[in-house]
Amino acid sequence: MYNYFNSTKMLFLSLMIISTTFSLSSLSMVNMWMGMEVNLISFIPIMINSNNKFSSESMMSYFLIQSLSSANFLFSVLLIISLSKWFNLTSMKSMIIIFLMNISLMMKVGAAPFHFWFPKTMKGLNWMNCLILSTWQKILPMITISYCYLSNLIMLIAIISTIIGSFMGLMQTSLQMILTYSSIAHIGWMLMSLMLKLSIWMIYFITYSLITSILMILFKILNIYQLNQIYSNKSNISSYFIMFNLLSLSGLPPFLGFLPKWMVINLMINNNLMLVTFVLIMMSLINMYFYIRITYTYFMLNFYEPKFITPQFNHQLLILMLTACSMFGLILSPLILLNN
Repeated sequence: MYNYFNSTKMLFLSLMIISTTFSLSSLSMVNMWMGMEVNLISFIPIMINSNNKFSSESMMSYFLIQSLSSANFLFSVLLIISLSKWFNLTSMKSMIIIFLMNISLMMKVGAAPFHFWFPKTMKGLNWMNCLILSTWQKILPMITISYCYLSNLIMLIAIISTIIGSFMGLMQTSLQMILTYSSIAHIGWMLMSLMLKLSIWMIYFITYSLITSILMILFKILNIYQLNQIYSNKSNISSYFIMFNLLSLSGLPPFLGFLPKWMVINLMINNNLMLVTFVLIMMSLINMYFYIRITYTYFMLNFYEPKFITPQFNHQLLILMLTACSMFGLILSPLILLNN
């Protein structure tokens, strides 16, 4: 059995966490770039899996894309330092440099239309690596974007990300690809919350990370990668956990996943971003459609003979508690809204 939490990988995980913390606490863009590079080099050995022949391909594509975007980011930072002590947003020269910086960070985070590497990388990883790539690896680029961004560019990329994430998710049968395009769609919502209010982005990111963690841990425990494996799973209670969390991830009320989208919608309406709000809501409905289609198919169909070996599911209490948070967390929304 592939041992994920061995001493070597724990060392690189610790280094990855330390590098992210170092970058977030830095006051210089060059120091943030250094933290990004250490974070990249720390994640590459974690991706190695001798049991998966596609892991080396995913590792190489991830390394090349991240190196290219880091080089572009460093180039734009050095231009800013060399041309002026800081920059003036009214200057056309500074706008071009900030545009290059934003594009490189969008490529690092996997936002559309720079998402071409993200599905290919996710497809060759195991569930725990997919979890790290979908959650932790997004923190540093997004926080860096919040320091210096172009509003019109952020809104355009947010719209494109939600459109591509919603429509491309409709034709997928692989669970990894479904969560990948769901992540791309959620990036659009995160970018809008990041542009308007950092605290709302934190709530959105924590909620998204919680629900995604529950789903990917469940898929790892049950060793399933395709939709038909969910339908033919003998363990009904675990399948119910999966369905509830998929609905929560789609943003369906009254599940917890609806709370951050609700807060972002209120924030966008208060800032008179009506067109962006309309597009994001429409694309969220399409995203919700294929999650509800999965749930409806599971409850309507019954497969008596599974075509794969189901391991013993011994973590029901933990997943039950996490799913309860995912389902009924919306009750806590008055407390969160009161603090904001």
